[in-house]
Amino acid sequence: MPGSHRRSGWGRSWAPIVIAVTVAIVAGGIAWIALTGDDGPAAPRAGASSSIDVDPSPSPADHEGSGSEQPDRDERKGTIVIQGTGDVNVDPSYIPTFTSQGWDYAWSGLDGLLRSDDLTVINLECAVSDKGTAVPKEFNFRGDPAALPAMRRAGVEVANLGNNHAYDFGPDALLDTVRNVRSARIAPVGAGATQRDAISPALFERDGWTVAVLGFDQVVDPYPDAIATASKPGTAAGHDTHAMLRAVRDAARRADIVVVTIHWGVELDTVPRPEQVALGHRFVDAGADMVFGHHPHRLQPLDVYRGKPIFWSLGNFVWPNFSVAGSTTGVARVVVRPDGSLRARLLPAYIEAMGHPVMR
Repeated sequence: MPGSHRRSGWGRSWAPIVIAVTVAIVAGGIAWIALTGDDGPAAPRAGASSSIDVDPSPSPADHEGSGSEQPDRDERKGTIVIQGTGDVNVDPSYIPTFTSQGWDYAWSGLDGLLRSDDLTVINLECAVSDKGTAVPKEFNFRGDPAALPAMRRAGVEVANLGNNHAYDFGPDALLDTVRNVRSARIAPVGAGATQRDAISPALFERDGWTVAVLGFDQVVDPYPDAIATASKPGTAAGHDTHAMLRAVRDAARRADIVVVTIHWGVELDTVPRPEQVALGHRFVDAGADMVFGHHPHRLQPLDVYRGKPIFWSLGNFVWPNFSVAGSTTGVARVVVRPDGSLRARLLPAYIEAMGHPVMR
């Protein structure tokens, strides 16, 4: 059900069964996570790991069409932590608790987790602007720019706008969203005035590492005109996988670490589709070091391919708590060590009230 954000009629008969199965699966994974300490050994599970310890990957020269090597890793590099979340919505008409509780309420259940890392990447699933008019679709989310300073205080450095709601109020609102996000000292990725702007990475220097973050939007329904072109604002890059892979290869030439955050998949899926798995692997082959996925509104497994973590879907985060399955979420955490090895974990959280995720 692309574009849907509420339970439909079928849910009254099937939802209890689906939720029970989903909760059983996710609860098992979260219980396993809770038993694994940050410094303890991680036992990878076939197909879906909640915590992995991996060695440095082969040179990008061995990767699909990379054509050049990344900058050398050396003793001058330190240990850095990169974290990611799923869908964040700051539309007060969709999450009315913000009106009574304030914008800091969205982040107050995280115990400062996002401030403790070197880089936090979220998926900002709404236009954050008072400009433009609603495009024809079932759900249109208009966030309040006043929410952005609280987001930055919470520790967010990157907001992905490559999703199926950043363009909800047309090109003027999208470009205004880019400006508003940047004015709040948060780097916008995944959208821009042209496809070239939308697909360009945000670059950061962190303890000797150059980190590139790329944002992509593969969810074009129900409004495909939202995708940017050479002359039109929009999101990056629809079903143009060649453009995505080219952007990853280009970023790998410029940076030591490449982060891909992508809106993909099908709503309510609890595992990735085969085409997502294939694309996720191609991202790694092209030079990506980690992938943060979102859109299904369900938490999906953490996997590893060629030593690189892929979080297929991080589910909802700052979002209404419509159901147990939809409220079960987590924070992706990747530790990059000086030798280039990675430690990836999924830290469990739960949306205990509307727009209020709490770490567990």
